[in-house]
Amino acid sequence: MEGHGAPAGASAASGAGQPRAQLLHSMPLDSAEVQARHVREKGTPASLLTSRWLSLGWQWAVTTPCPQYSHLLPHYPFYGEDFYCEIPRSFRHLSFYIFDRDVFRRDSIIGKVAIQKEDLPKYHNRDTWFQLQHVDADSEVQGKVHLELRLSEVITDTGAVCHKLATRIFECQGLPIVNGQCDPYATVALEGPCRSEAKKTKVKKKTNNPQFDEVFYFEVTRPCSYSRKSHFDFEEEDVDKLEIRVDLWNASNLKFGDEFLGELRVPLNVLRQSSSHDAWYFLQPRDNGSKTLKPGDLGSLRLNVVYTEDHVFSSDYYCSLRDLLLESADVEPVSASAAHILGEVCREKQEAAVPLVRLFLHYGRVVPFISAIANAEVRRTQDPNTIFRGNSLTSKCIDETMKLAGMHYLHVTLKPTIEEICQSHKSCEIDPVKLKDGENLENNMENLRQYVDRIFSVITKSGVSCPTVMCDIFFSLREAAAKRFQDDLDVRYTAVSSFIFLRFFAPAILSPNLFQLTPHHTDPQTSRTLTLISKTIQTLGSLSKSKSASFKESYMAAFYEFFNEQKYADAVKNFLDLISSSGRRDPKSIEQPILLKEGFMIKRAQGRKRFGMKNFKKRWFRLTNHEFTYQKSKGDQPLCSIPIENILAVERLEEESFKMKNMFQVIQPERALYIQANNCVEAKAWIDILTKVSQCNKKRLTVYHPSAYLNGHWLCCRASSDTAPGCSPCTGGLPANIQLDIDGDRETERIYSLFNSYMSKLEKMQEACGSRSVYDGPEQEEYSTFIIDDPQETYKTLKQVIAGVGALEQEHAQYKRDKFKKTKYGSQEHPIGDKSFQSYIRQQSETSTHSI
Repeated sequence: MEGHGAPAGASAASGAGQPRAQLLHSMPLDSAEVQARHVREKGTPASLLTSRWLSLGWQWAVTTPCPQYSHLLPHYPFYGEDFYCEIPRSFRHLSFYIFDRDVFRRDSIIGKVAIQKEDLPKYHNRDTWFQLQHVDADSEVQGKVHLELRLSEVITDTGAVCHKLATRIFECQGLPIVNGQCDPYATVALEGPCRSEAKKTKVKKKTNNPQFDEVFYFEVTRPCSYSRKSHFDFEEEDVDKLEIRVDLWNASNLKFGDEFLGELRVPLNVLRQSSSHDAWYFLQPRDNGSKTLKPGDLGSLRLNVVYTEDHVFSSDYYCSLRDLLLESADVEPVSASAAHILGEVCREKQEAAVPLVRLFLHYGRVVPFISAIANAEVRRTQDPNTIFRGNSLTSKCIDETMKLAGMHYLHVTLKPTIEEICQSHKSCEIDPVKLKDGENLENNMENLRQYVDRIFSVITKSGVSCPTVMCDIFFSLREAAAKRFQDDLDVRYTAVSSFIFLRFFAPAILSPNLFQLTPHHTDPQTSRTLTLISKTIQTLGSLSKSKSASFKESYMAAFYEFFNEQKYADAVKNFLDLISSSGRRDPKSIEQPILLKEGFMIKRAQGRKRFGMKNFKKRWFRLTNHEFTYQKSKGDQPLCSIPIENILAVERLEEESFKMKNMFQVIQPERALYIQANNCVEAKAWIDILTKVSQCNKKRLTVYHPSAYLNGHWLCCRASSDTAPGCSPCTGGLPANIQLDIDGDRETERIYSLFNSYMSKLEKMQEACGSRSVYDGPEQEEYSTFIIDDPQETYKTLKQVIAGVGALEQEHAQYKRDKFKKTKYGSQEHPIGDKSFQSYIRQQSETSTHSI
């Protein structure tokens, strides 16, 4: 069943008079808003079926334009966009619609591409050109009908025998919404060479799942006499020529008449074996509904569709493979692990990275795994300038982790400023060749400089909001890079900036709609502004020594002179220091503690001495990623040192405690340290950063005392014991972990499917391990693509992977055999007319015959 509209966010932006494309996947459920006249809608229920479009961009273009649209196509559009969405199992067509948007932002439809479900494997992960088809109402159908036919004999008063046909319309499901409403009714007709008798159901208002439950009777007179031997034996020619036709219509109040929703035709020969027939049918387009102009009249569309369908078992089926994957971080060397092997055999690293990251995130193992593969990659890197620059498994896994765990962080950081840029429409063009009449280059440069400053400021001040999982990964990257290239002091920064700036912030600024920062594509002027901002931010974050030379455009090099100040480099380094710090101490670390914040504040004595006075003193506080200390003056020896792992909570202190403003408390296992900041801004900054570095501590408190313990009791709850549990819930400041809706079994199933599809490569890798174990000469070319550091360990893991995949393959084969035996064609789940199911039946029949 074809789709009839577009879900939000599925359209590609274009300027006035430019075609735009909409992705549609057909589904017989629910409804959504209409986007073009005469184009019907459909819903988007979730299921275990996924469809992905081109890992490096959904690439499509419209060519060979129709003459009537030639004035709208000054050039052939290239979209280069990537979409990932869930679609239901019960769809029939995957449809793509091309629209034209005029200067008044009105859409008119140009054409469509509709791919049948059973044909999707033919085009899986292949660039393919599809001819556009015309869109007409008669061919745009969806939904299914529950129908019963019953034939009975009637003996008349004269003794003649005739047959009476009872046709019962039970219900319909998934009818389309037409022009915002659906008031369906059905017509039922018995048709033959010499007759056409039609009857009509009642109209059901405001529903696309109508319950009719109406019966219509048709008399069929027979020339043969009554025979008890064969009550329902009728002539062959009658069976071939008679059929029941059911048409679905939408009762419309418009002057154009009622809209056609679909039809079905049932020949009476279905009653040859039995006197009754009860089944579900998919609605079909009219016989004349597929009339089109010559192929190529409307142009063509280039698509790369990656379609996967996963059948997920219960958790216990995946135990062996899942455990093997989760152990990957602990395998030495990591190149011999199951997860790394998956990256080696997949054609695209992204294919492996998506399910691996989701699985490891679900089980809390993503940081050790990425740390392990990053360390291995750094050891193989010879030039610090090329560190993490390739499309390796490490890079793809970190990209996917940032996409999943960092989306909220990205929105909090960038969305307000991006929205302001989109709404203000200030001119920021700095290329003298592209300046419009009346524009001033100096004004444009100033507008752009202000925007860059705003974006740069919100990014470099957002370190405390960076998700913990990202910080821990960046800490591992920093450590690995610093250890490998000890003479290069900048590599510890560039290893992190190559991800957070080049692969996270810069792409989001460049294409905000792909990161849900804007609901639609930006207009050409705003898009140009964001491109210039993205280039500048990317260069600022790269910390390259010759930044102006990194621009090939002279106008960008000239503009960048505004930012050739040390304060920008310092801000980037401070930001990178913060997001790559970790409260977890690594005894093998060669890094010096990273200074995160320091300054004078006033603290109250902690009472560490039994008879000491608990007075207030001004001290120099210093926070690193290892400890929180204070001393009398800057540079003195610390008077007190609090390890980060001993910070159980950082909260504000109520003013009534000491009649002092801007106070907060650092809570430790035995006591709390009370501190007064210089102002409320400083107090918040200290609370945020202390919370950030300590939020992963295992013994972190959930409740605390908002007031101080004075004169033998807590001022807040009056509890007398200084060790009494807190009376208020901790604010927490920042979420320590990002909660993601991930199905671990489904991701394991996806990994199994990948291993299974690349089984020949797994076997070839086994051969490569054997070759390297016994032969020390030049390596065969077919084996050189695999990274094998330890042939014996790798072979051992490969053997386990192949065994686990084989066991799951047997379970899937048994499941399909059982399903084939139980499935009934014509049921609600598999209505008659489901070509994909017919194809499935043929495959299973062939398999069963072969195995017999």
